[in-house]
Amino acid sequence: MSTATCLASATLGCGSGAKGPTEWAEGRHGVGPWEGPWPEDPRYDPELLERGDRRNVVDAYRYWSLEAINADLDAKRHPFHVAIENFENDMNIGTVVRTANAFLARAVHIVGRRRWNRRGAMVTDRYQHIHHHDTVGDLMRWAKEEGLAVVGIDNTPGAVPLETAVLPERCVLVFGQEGPGITGETRSAAAMTCSIAQFGSTRSINAGVAAGIAMHAWVRQHADLKQSW
Repeated sequence: MSTATCLASATLGCGSGAKGPTEWAEGRHGVGPWEGPWPEDPRYDPELLERGDRRNVVDAYRYWSLEAINADLDAKRHPFHVAIENFENDMNIGTVVRTANAFLARAVHIVGRRRWNRRGAMVTDRYQHIHHHDTVGDLMRWAKEEGLAVVGIDNTPGAVPLETAVLPERCVLVFGQEGPGITGETRSAAAMTCSIAQFGSTRSINAGVAAGIAMHAWVRQHADLKQSW
């Protein structure tokens, strides 16, 4: 299995003052330079205190260093993972990463092509563990080693409606690409496949949207809502 982990990767250093193509424009949100005596808490980044913090983070993490934020997130992450098949260069992966960060998934797994468009992630890939697996088989072997139930998300005959399904607490939610859906290999290896109820004329919904719906279904069943922002 080939697995590469990218945590807080990237093109722009914390507190550098530079902006990457997916960072919010200055003035959209954020805070200016720290006013008053500087805090002694080691989690604060001196450069951010001096220049202000314009990052797309919740207020509780204002002025914190990237490393401090990730350490705090790692202590709270939920026991579900998200995987998306990337055999046709799916453009929705950035959205999946951003949503996984919002729902505090343990990690995002990309199966197939390593390259993906990071713009949709809105820099959240710096705060999210991301792993790569060359094949579906690699992902399934990893999940078995970790004791995680594999849950495929696809509107296929025999699928359990996500709206009524009981999702395993420790699991990996696997999404295919819009159109092809999950591969037959994923479907065969999955402990269960869940479908998302649709009522319109389209045959499928955006993979990024489907991922958000499924992650929220997990949150509704297992997350401690008192810990949400």
